[in-house]
Amino acid sequence: MQFILIGFSYLAEWQILLFLFFLLMYITALVGNMLIILLVKLNHSLQTPMYFFLVNLSFLEIGYTTSVVPQMLAHLLTKHKSISKARCAAQMYAFTILGLTECCLLAAMAYDRYVAICHPLHYTVIMNHQVCTQLAAAAWIICFLVQVAQTAWIFSLPFCGSKHIQHFFCDILPVVKTACTDTYKNEIAVMAVTITFIMSPFLLIILSYVRIISTILKLPSAEQRRKAFSTCSSHLTVVTLFFGSGLFTYLMPKSKYTSRSDQMSALMYTVVTPVLNPVIYTLRNKEVQKAYKKTIARVFSPRNPTS
Repeated sequence: MQFILIGFSYLAEWQILLFLFFLLMYITALVGNMLIILLVKLNHSLQTPMYFFLVNLSFLEIGYTTSVVPQMLAHLLTKHKSISKARCAAQMYAFTILGLTECCLLAAMAYDRYVAICHPLHYTVIMNHQVCTQLAAAAWIICFLVQVAQTAWIFSLPFCGSKHIQHFFCDILPVVKTACTDTYKNEIAVMAVTITFIMSPFLLIILSYVRIISTILKLPSAEQRRKAFSTCSSHLTVVTLFFGSGLFTYLMPKSKYTSRSDQMSALMYTVVTPVLNPVIYTLRNKEVQKAYKKTIARVFSPRNPTS
Protein backbone atom coordinates (compact mmCIF):
# COMPACT_ATOMS: atom_id res chain seq x y z
CA MET A 1 0.00 0.00 0.00
CA GLN A 2 1.31 3.44 -0.96
CA PHE A 3 0.43 6.97 0.17
CA ILE A 4 1.06 10.03 -1.98
CA LEU A 5 2.51 13.05 -0.18
CA ILE A 6 1.23 16.15 -1.95
CA GLY A 7 3.74 18.38 -0.18
CA PHE A 8 4.72 21.45 -2.18
CA SER A 9 3.40 20.21 -5.52
CA TYR A 10 1.54 23.50 -5.95
CA LEU A 11 4.97 25.19 -6.14
CA ALA A 12 6.19 23.07 -9.05
CA GLU A 13 8.38 25.80 -10.58
CA TRP A 14 10.17 26.37 -7.25
CA GLN A 15 11.07 22.75 -6.45
CA ILE A 16 14.85 23.12 -7.01
CA LEU A 17 15.08 26.35 -5.04
CA LEU A 18 13.04 24.82 -2.22
CA PHE A 19 15.34 21.78 -2.25
CA LEU A 20 18.47 23.96 -1.93
CA PHE A 21 16.91 26.12 0.78
CA PHE A 22 15.71 23.21 2.92
CA LEU A 23 18.99 21.34 2.39
CA LEU A 24 20.91 24.36 3.68
CA MET A 25 18.56 24.65 6.67
CA TYR A 26 18.92 20.92 7.42
CA ILE A 27 22.73 20.99 7.30
CA THR A 28 22.74 24.10 9.51
CA ALA A 29 20.48 22.39 12.04
CA LEU A 30 22.70 19.28 12.14
CA VAL A 31 25.95 21.24 12.49
CA GLY A 32 24.56 23.65 15.09
CA ASN A 33 23.08 20.97 17.33
CA MET A 34 26.13 18.71 17.01
CA LEU A 35 28.31 21.65 17.98
CA ILE A 36 26.25 22.19 21.14
CA ILE A 37 26.63 18.51 22.08
CA LEU A 38 30.40 18.55 21.50
CA LEU A 39 30.91 21.79 23.43
CA VAL A 40 29.09 20.45 26.48
CA LYS A 41 30.91 17.12 26.36
CA LEU A 42 34.37 18.71 25.94
CA ASN A 43 34.07 21.45 28.57
CA HIS A 44 33.82 20.65 32.26
CA SER A 45 32.42 24.12 32.99
CA LEU A 46 29.26 23.17 31.08
CA GLN A 47 28.64 19.95 33.02
CA THR A 48 25.55 21.36 34.79
CA PRO A 49 21.86 20.32 34.79
CA MET A 50 20.91 23.12 32.37
CA TYR A 51 23.41 21.96 29.77
CA PHE A 52 22.59 18.30 30.41
CA PHE A 53 19.04 19.07 29.30
CA LEU A 54 20.38 21.20 26.42
CA VAL A 55 22.37 18.22 25.11
CA ASN A 56 19.20 16.11 25.25
CA LEU A 57 17.32 18.87 23.45
CA SER A 58 19.97 19.09 20.70
CA PHE A 59 19.89 15.31 20.27
CA LEU A 60 16.10 15.45 19.96
CA GLU A 61 16.28 18.26 17.41
CA ILE A 62 18.67 16.23 15.24
CA GLY A 63 16.34 13.24 15.26
CA TYR A 64 13.25 15.41 14.95
CA THR A 65 14.34 17.20 11.78
CA THR A 66 15.96 14.04 10.34
CA SER A 67 12.65 12.16 10.61
CA VAL A 68 11.04 14.64 8.21
CA VAL A 69 13.47 16.67 6.08
CA PRO A 70 15.39 13.94 4.11
CA GLN A 71 12.10 12.48 2.86
CA MET A 72 10.89 15.95 1.92
CA LEU A 73 14.14 16.69 0.05
CA ALA A 74 13.86 13.44 -1.91
CA HIS A 75 10.28 14.23 -2.93
CA LEU A 76 11.24 17.73 -4.08
CA LEU A 77 13.47 16.13 -6.73
CA THR A 78 11.08 13.40 -7.93
CA LYS A 79 7.72 13.34 -9.65
CA HIS A 80 6.53 10.23 -7.82
CA LYS A 81 6.06 11.35 -4.22
CA SER A 82 4.88 8.03 -2.82
CA ILE A 83 5.66 6.50 0.55
CA SER A 84 4.79 2.99 1.71
CA LYS A 85 2.42 2.43 4.59
CA ALA A 86 5.21 0.97 6.73
CA ARG A 87 7.55 3.90 6.08
CA CYS A 88 4.72 6.34 6.71
CA ALA A 89 4.00 4.68 10.07
CA ALA A 90 7.70 4.72 10.98
CA GLN A 91 7.98 8.40 10.10
CA MET A 92 4.87 9.29 12.12
CA TYR A 93 6.12 7.31 15.11
CA ALA A 94 9.61 8.84 15.05
CA PHE A 95 8.32 12.36 14.56
CA THR A 96 5.65 12.19 17.26
CA ILE A 97 7.75 10.47 19.92
CA LEU A 98 10.55 13.01 19.46
CA GLY A 99 8.11 15.91 19.41
CA LEU A 100 6.26 14.84 22.57
CA THR A 101 9.55 14.08 24.35
CA GLU A 102 10.75 17.58 23.48
CA CYS A 103 7.61 19.05 25.08
CA CYS A 104 8.34 17.17 28.30
CA LEU A 105 12.03 18.06 28.16
CA LEU A 106 11.26 21.78 27.79
CA ALA A 107 9.06 21.48 30.90
CA ALA A 108 11.96 19.83 32.76
CA MET A 109 14.22 22.69 31.69
CA ALA A 110 11.67 25.20 33.03
CA TYR A 111 11.67 23.33 36.35
CA ASP A 112 15.46 23.50 36.39
CA ARG A 113 15.34 27.31 35.94
CA TYR A 114 12.66 27.53 38.66
CA VAL A 115 14.85 25.68 41.18
CA ALA A 116 17.96 27.67 40.19
CA ILE A 117 16.27 31.05 40.71
CA CYS A 118 13.68 30.37 43.42
CA HIS A 119 15.72 27.90 45.52
CA PRO A 120 19.38 28.67 44.69
CA LEU A 121 20.79 27.35 47.99
CA HIS A 122 19.24 23.92 47.39
CA TYR A 123 19.83 23.80 43.64
CA THR A 124 22.72 21.31 43.62
CA VAL A 125 20.84 19.02 46.01
CA ILE A 126 17.49 19.09 44.19
CA MET A 127 18.85 19.02 40.62
CA ASN A 128 21.52 16.37 41.07
CA HIS A 129 22.64 14.11 38.22
CA GLN A 130 20.30 11.28 39.24
CA VAL A 131 17.23 13.54 39.22
CA CYS A 132 18.15 15.00 35.81
CA THR A 133 18.65 11.53 34.36
CA GLN A 134 15.33 10.33 35.78
CA LEU A 135 13.46 13.33 34.34
CA ALA A 136 14.95 12.79 30.88
CA ALA A 137 14.40 9.01 30.99
CA ALA A 138 10.78 9.43 32.12
CA ALA A 139 10.07 11.76 29.20
CA TRP A 140 11.51 9.25 26.71
CA ILE A 141 9.86 6.12 28.14
CA ILE A 142 6.36 7.57 28.63
CA CYS A 143 6.23 9.13 25.15
CA PHE A 144 7.63 5.93 23.62
CA LEU A 145 4.82 3.82 25.09
CA VAL A 146 2.06 6.32 24.27
CA GLN A 147 3.09 6.70 20.64
CA VAL A 148 3.46 2.96 20.07
CA ALA A 149 -0.22 2.59 20.98
CA GLN A 150 -1.43 5.65 19.05
CA THR A 151 0.52 4.93 15.85
CA ALA A 152 -0.59 1.28 15.82
CA TRP A 153 -4.22 2.35 16.31
CA ILE A 154 -4.08 4.92 13.50
CA PHE A 155 -2.56 2.51 10.99
CA SER A 156 -5.09 -0.19 11.85
CA LEU A 157 -7.73 2.03 10.19
CA PRO A 158 -8.95 1.04 6.71
CA PHE A 159 -7.44 3.29 4.02
CA CYS A 160 -9.62 2.33 1.07
CA GLY A 161 -10.28 5.79 -0.35
CA SER A 162 -7.90 8.48 -1.55
CA LYS A 163 -4.31 7.85 -0.55
CA HIS A 164 -3.28 11.49 -1.08
CA ILE A 165 -1.91 13.11 2.09
CA GLN A 166 -2.13 16.89 2.01
CA HIS A 167 1.23 17.37 3.69
CA PHE A 168 4.99 16.98 3.13
CA PHE A 169 5.27 14.20 5.74
CA CYS A 170 3.05 11.68 7.51
CA ASP A 171 1.64 13.88 10.24
CA ILE A 172 -1.21 12.50 12.36
CA LEU A 173 -4.21 14.54 11.28
CA PRO A 174 -3.54 14.49 7.49
CA VAL A 175 -3.11 10.68 7.62
CA VAL A 176 -6.28 10.18 9.69
CA LYS A 177 -8.22 12.25 7.15
CA THR A 178 -7.44 9.68 4.41
CA ALA A 179 -9.16 6.83 6.29
CA CYS A 180 -12.50 5.65 4.84
CA THR A 181 -14.23 5.18 8.18
CA ASP A 182 -15.46 7.26 11.07
CA THR A 183 -12.33 8.67 12.74
CA TYR A 184 -14.07 10.49 15.59
CA LYS A 185 -12.51 8.25 18.28
CA ASN A 186 -9.05 8.68 16.75
CA GLU A 187 -9.43 12.44 16.70
CA ILE A 188 -10.52 12.37 20.35
CA ALA A 189 -7.44 10.26 21.17
CA VAL A 190 -5.18 12.72 19.32
CA MET A 191 -6.77 15.56 21.28
CA ALA A 192 -6.23 13.69 24.57
CA VAL A 193 -2.56 13.11 23.77
CA THR A 194 -2.22 16.77 22.74
CA ILE A 195 -3.71 17.98 26.02
CA THR A 196 -1.63 15.56 28.09
CA PHE A 197 1.76 15.91 26.41
CA ILE A 198 1.61 19.39 24.88
CA MET A 199 -0.80 21.45 26.97
CA SER A 200 0.21 19.96 30.33
CA PRO A 201 3.96 20.64 29.88
CA PHE A 202 3.08 24.08 28.53
CA LEU A 203 1.01 24.85 31.63
CA LEU A 204 3.84 23.61 33.88
CA ILE A 205 6.21 25.94 32.05
CA ILE A 206 3.82 28.86 32.54
CA LEU A 207 3.47 28.10 36.27
CA SER A 208 7.26 27.83 36.61
CA TYR A 209 7.78 31.21 34.97
CA VAL A 210 5.08 32.86 37.08
CA ARG A 211 7.10 31.86 40.16
CA ILE A 212 10.39 32.76 38.48
CA ILE A 213 9.25 36.24 37.45
CA SER A 214 7.74 36.84 40.89
CA THR A 215 11.08 35.93 42.52
CA ILE A 216 13.16 37.99 40.09
CA LEU A 217 11.06 41.12 40.65
CA LYS A 218 11.82 40.87 44.37
CA LEU A 219 15.60 40.99 43.82
CA PRO A 220 17.11 44.17 45.28
CA SER A 221 19.28 45.39 42.39
CA ALA A 222 18.63 45.91 38.68
CA GLU A 223 21.83 44.02 37.82
CA GLN A 224 20.67 40.94 39.72
CA ARG A 225 17.31 41.07 37.95
CA ARG A 226 19.01 41.42 34.56
CA LYS A 227 21.29 38.43 35.16
CA ALA A 228 18.40 36.29 36.39
CA PHE A 229 16.26 37.16 33.36
CA SER A 230 19.18 36.44 31.00
CA THR A 231 19.45 32.84 32.28
CA CYS A 232 15.83 32.24 31.25
CA SER A 233 15.55 34.24 28.02
CA SER A 234 16.95 31.53 25.71
CA HIS A 235 14.66 28.82 27.08
CA LEU A 236 11.64 31.12 26.98
CA THR A 237 12.32 31.99 23.32
CA VAL A 238 12.58 28.31 22.34
CA VAL A 239 9.38 27.50 24.23
CA THR A 240 7.52 30.28 22.42
CA LEU A 241 8.68 29.09 18.97
CA PHE A 242 8.09 25.39 19.55
CA PHE A 243 4.83 25.43 21.49
CA GLY A 244 3.40 28.32 19.50
CA SER A 245 3.61 26.48 16.19
CA GLY A 246 2.64 23.12 17.72
CA LEU A 247 -0.47 24.41 19.49
CA PHE A 248 -1.47 26.31 16.36
CA THR A 249 -1.41 23.06 14.39
CA TYR A 250 -3.09 20.62 16.78
CA LEU A 251 -5.62 22.90 18.47
CA MET A 252 -6.80 24.82 15.39
CA PRO A 253 -10.62 24.70 14.90
CA LYS A 254 -11.70 22.55 11.95
CA SER A 255 -13.49 25.51 10.39
CA LYS A 256 -10.19 27.38 10.04
CA TYR A 257 -8.01 24.41 9.11
CA THR A 258 -6.31 24.44 5.70
CA SER A 259 -3.58 22.14 4.45
CA ARG A 260 -1.31 25.05 3.51
CA SER A 261 -1.56 26.74 6.90
CA ASP A 262 -0.82 23.34 8.46
CA GLN A 263 2.28 22.97 6.29
CA MET A 264 3.54 26.46 7.14
CA SER A 265 3.21 25.88 10.88
CA ALA A 266 4.80 22.42 10.53
CA LEU A 267 7.82 24.00 8.81
CA MET A 268 8.32 26.11 11.93
CA TYR A 269 8.80 23.18 14.30
CA THR A 270 10.41 20.71 11.85
CA VAL A 271 12.85 23.00 10.03
CA VAL A 272 13.08 26.50 11.50
CA THR A 273 13.16 25.72 15.24
CA PRO A 274 15.98 23.10 14.99
CA VAL A 275 18.05 25.72 13.13
CA LEU A 276 17.33 28.54 15.57
CA ASN A 277 17.77 26.64 18.85
CA PRO A 278 21.60 26.46 18.73
CA VAL A 279 21.72 30.14 17.72
CA ILE A 280 19.36 31.16 20.53
CA TYR A 281 21.34 29.26 23.16
CA THR A 282 24.73 30.60 22.03
CA LEU A 283 24.02 34.15 20.84
CA ARG A 284 23.82 35.74 24.31
CA ASN A 285 25.20 32.89 26.40
CA LYS A 286 28.64 33.94 27.65
CA GLU A 287 29.37 30.51 29.14
CA VAL A 288 28.86 28.76 25.79
CA GLN A 289 30.81 31.46 23.93
CA LYS A 290 33.69 31.11 26.38
CA ALA A 291 33.65 27.31 26.05
CA TYR A 292 33.61 27.62 22.24
CA LYS A 293 36.65 29.92 22.23
CA LYS A 294 38.44 27.66 24.68
CA THR A 295 37.73 24.58 22.54
CA ILE A 296 38.89 26.32 19.34
CA ALA A 297 42.08 27.47 21.07
CA ARG A 298 42.70 23.95 22.35
CA VAL A 299 42.27 22.45 18.87
CA PHE A 300 44.31 24.97 16.89
CA SER A 301 46.99 25.99 19.41
CA PRO A 302 50.46 24.62 18.59
CA ARG A 303 51.52 21.70 20.73
CA ASN A 304 54.77 21.82 22.63
CA PRO A 305 57.30 19.52 20.97
CA THR A 306 58.36 16.56 23.06
CA SER A 307 61.99 16.46 24.13
